[in-house]
Amino acid sequence: MKAGVIGGGAWGTALAQLLSTGGQDVRLWALEPEVVDAVNSRHRNPLYLPGTALHPSIVATSDMTAMADRDMLLVVTPAQHLGAIVAQAPGRTPLVLCSKGIEAGTGLLMSQVAARARPDAAIAVLSGPTFAHEVAAGLPTAVTLACADADLARQLAARIARPAFRPYLSDDVIGAEVGGAVKNVLAIACGVADGAGLGLNARASLISRGFAEMTRFGLARGARAETLSGLSGLGDLVLTCSSTNSRNFSLGKGLGEGQSAADLLANRHTVAEGAFTAPVLRDAARDAGVEMPVVEAVCALLEDRAPIATIIDALLSRPLRPE
Repeated sequence: MKAGVIGGGAWGTALAQLLSTGGQDVRLWALEPEVVDAVNSRHRNPLYLPGTALHPSIVATSDMTAMADRDMLLVVTPAQHLGAIVAQAPGRTPLVLCSKGIEAGTGLLMSQVAARARPDAAIAVLSGPTFAHEVAAGLPTAVTLACADADLARQLAARIARPAFRPYLSDDVIGAEVGGAVKNVLAIACGVADGAGLGLNARASLISRGFAEMTRFGLARGARAETLSGLSGLGDLVLTCSSTNSRNFSLGKGLGEGQSAADLLANRHTVAEGAFTAPVLRDAARDAGVEMPVVEAVCALLEDRAPIATIIDALLSRPLRPE
């Protein structure tokens, strides 16, 4: 197997490490020259995945044409850049999309963005509760692998699966993507609750009510409820809303502590996708007639439209209604 990973961030590097098990031939495309140099010369990625010794069989490159001989490409780029980067991918190699978000300006999910950029390529989606450092360390992880082509899904699963990394198959590509995109925004809300000292009751309430919002939006977009309650929806939501290892949770925590969104986002070298997804998700939900008050509240905080106390009061004073 000749696998390729497009994206040299923490998650892309962790997936390259996973695929390199047993000395498999893995090529990692990274934008940053310092990442390419560190992976090739020191078998490390100190910028995005410090502390992990990478397998020597991982070869990094910044030349997209070097990915032409790969028989599978895992795409792990920031969501807002996925279309432009996928358009450069060579050949008709199957694409496994591992980025989570909704494209600004179009409201398209990542599979739709990739299909527009590469209509000749088969597309699958890999999503679920996956902290990069745990996957790189070989800790047990389960994910959803969604693909409309059942035969291709089985082939890809066989190539990706490892003793501690278990993909579950689905044909609900939309459901897998909606879960991954929406949970990032909800994780910001849970981080806010933590930073503002609102307690664990508040966090549990946000997770459950946020999951209701995820489900309403997903069903409106054509997802299936069982997908949203699985690994790529509820599973990923619980993980991301529960730990400062989540970039989105830590962003929300900073907001809850009173820091500005502009300062928090300017001081990061990693991407908190929820900050970019939130306004796109809000607008898409409004267009679909789907009520998402938690998402609306996150947008208000990110856009600095009201103090945290005012936004929290607005959520708590919503009319009483059946669950």
